[in-house]
Amino acid sequence: MNHSEAFIYGYKQPIEDIGNGMKRQLMGFNNQIMMAKIWFEEGAIGYVHAHHHAQVTYIESGEFEVQVGEEKQLLKTGDCFFMLPNAEHGAVCKKEGILIDVFSPLREDFL
Repeated sequence: MNHSEAFIYGYKQPIEDIGNGMKRQLMGFNNQIMMAKIWFEEGAIGYVHAHHHAQVTYIESGEFEVQVGEEKQLLKTGDCFFMLPNAEHGAVCKKEGILIDVFSPLREDFL
């Protein structure tokens, strides 16, 4: 499996427009872990979905209504949320912001 270099410079990493008011930048990975930075425009929706990866997400900026399972919470800059593998989750951006997603194992579909 491929992996990232030891040092990753944000200004050198490509930013992918993934549509619906969101952009994604991969920040480091190997076959066990991956980190991605996601920009959300206000009103953008990360639709409820599930995957076999464990995931923890840090809210770098903005405000998001986050759903994990059946529970919804309003989270802001500095907050975090965690998903076990196969947990349904999603987020609605209430104020433009950035999420930092960490997955284990890596999301091969992002490569």
